[in-house]
Amino acid sequence: MAKLINRLNPRKISELLRKHEENMLTPEDQKRWSDGNNGYLDLRKDRCSWVFISRWRGKPFEISFGSARNVPLARFRELVRDANAKLAEGIRPTSPRQTTEGTTFGECADQLIESMRPEWKHPNHLRQWQYSMVHCKAMRDLPVDKVTTEDVLSVLRPIWTTKPQAAARVRGRIERTLGWAKVKGLRTGENPARWKEHLDGVLPKTSKVAKVEHFPAMPYSGVAGLVDGLRRQQGVRARALEFLVLTAARTADVRGARWDEINMADRVWTIPGHRMKAGKDHRVPLTSRALAILEEMVAVRSSELVFPAVSGAEMSHTALLYLLQRIVPDVTTHGFRSAFRDWAAECTGFPSDVIEMALAHAIGSKVEAAYRRGDLFEKRRRLMEAWAGYCETRRGEVIQLRDKVPA
Repeated sequence: MAKLINRLNPRKISELLRKHEENMLTPEDQKRWSDGNNGYLDLRKDRCSWVFISRWRGKPFEISFGSARNVPLARFRELVRDANAKLAEGIRPTSPRQTTEGTTFGECADQLIESMRPEWKHPNHLRQWQYSMVHCKAMRDLPVDKVTTEDVLSVLRPIWTTKPQAAARVRGRIERTLGWAKVKGLRTGENPARWKEHLDGVLPKTSKVAKVEHFPAMPYSGVAGLVDGLRRQQGVRARALEFLVLTAARTADVRGARWDEINMADRVWTIPGHRMKAGKDHRVPLTSRALAILEEMVAVRSSELVFPAVSGAEMSHTALLYLLQRIVPDVTTHGFRSAFRDWAAECTGFPSDVIEMALAHAIGSKVEAAYRRGDLFEKRRRLMEAWAGYCETRRGEVIQLRDKVPA
């Protein structure tokens, strides 16, 4: 029987690539998608490549045909046909060069990101690199040994004055990618993305072109009304957003919260170090209302995640932001940490160290941190109970959703 071929279609591939770029792939998406005839689109573990899988003299082997973003579907199918033809002739196929002039900038960026994954302690690092690389789309297909200063400037100039902080990160990541390529022997010469004595001669300092913009935050005086409005809503996202407010945790920490991190009896949520920005375990005291939210989630538990998406996978990084901005436009979920910090400083007598530890911020110098063994947990528990009590006040000032939001 002839093998089924051309199973994939351009629309499906475009959808999968978009979800991969936005870090929105579900567990069901993260697999090898067969196009038939031994050809696959590999989307496992943040891969995004075309592969050919077959056997040679009884042993399995695999060939990469390059990034699915760089190699068109039609070209991939040509490579698959050629590989199968060689097998039929008794010749073991090999991976072709992806361009006639050498490895592309995009391929180098992908390989660098993959090589750095083990050292990243927080999932935000991956998302930040992927976001920076979105700005570099015009450079992805350029041979890495041909990238010039003008190519780098064509990426940076459109965002240098409008998004200075993002632009500075993009420049640094381009520089690091090109430096990686040089170490690998893929290019020679000076790095066209370097700042000192190069780009600093044609671009102004980012600190001079715009003020630093912090995450937009709701004033703490409005938090109680928001919480009251959330309690009138059904669904996992509303519970997750309220839990985020009550714990003053980061959005990624709440989205990734797992049941094995929760100790209901001791009223504590222990976020493991590999999910924390500082790389250390962080204990979060759970208030009575936070426990009530968890009990609601236990009743509808469908996965190891406390607040899963409908699919059972982790919520996307925009899920809670979308819900919040349907209630209060131009405010971010991260901004609640700022609201909590302002409230604690202005309305309570808790010491600064207790407040900063509640936010999982580093305290003092490295020397002081080395001698400080405790985490002020009981004091932080009293602080969080006071915050939960504050969130119960002004019950009449309810902020309503403008229209219905799905769970």
